[in-house]
Amino acid sequence: MKKRLKKVGISLGILIGIGMLFLISINEIVKITTKNQIVFDEKVKNYDAILVLGAGIYRNSPSPMLEDRLQKAISLYEKKAAKKIIMSGDHGSKYYDEVNVMKNFAIEKGIPSEAIFMDHAGFSSYESLYRAKEIFGVKKIIIVTQKYHLYRALYIANQLGLEAIGIPADLRVYAGQSKRELREIIARNKDFFYSILKPKPTYLGDTIPINGSGDITNDRNGYTNPNRN
Repeated sequence: MKKRLKKVGISLGILIGIGMLFLISINEIVKITTKNQIVFDEKVKNYDAILVLGAGIYRNSPSPMLEDRLQKAISLYEKKAAKKIIMSGDHGSKYYDEVNVMKNFAIEKGIPSEAIFMDHAGFSSYESLYRAKEIFGVKKIIIVTQKYHLYRALYIANQLGLEAIGIPADLRVYAGQSKRELREIIARNKDFFYSILKPKPTYLGDTIPINGSGDITNDRNGYTNPNRN
């Protein structure tokens, strides 16, 4: 019995080791293949849009991470990196609305409303990028998020056929970052396979050309958000 248990233990250990090696290998593939697309020079021009990925809101205010993403996107817009900004986040119900908070923040900083598009169904990085291409017709995109997240977002963009660069929005130290980094390894593995299978996002819908006015995505202008309860 003891010998059998020992063999089972060894077998489990080998399987766990193989699984960990697999996770680490994919994680490294995602990072190595995208690291040169992360740029720190904001003197970039002629992109279709700046994509801001949602990162949580509290009492109708952006979380610290999201606020920094918004500040960086605003800076890029003011430097004429792109003429449009896409705020992509979770607006899954009337009780939780990242995108209007994001847009209002940018408007308060002086960005014209018509330059800001809201993606109400950006429930994940994969869905945000898929919808940026298929709904808004973006071909060249600047992704704004924290550096640890950029590797995955850029990998997804590449696999979807987008021409993308990433500009980090690390403007401070964030609480819980160590746990976030560990979770990101799993997320990179998940999106590695999503990028192969290319499932459709939760919602698609009619196209909304990025060269038009972002106000068409405003709730008050009759844009129908399919997620609202």
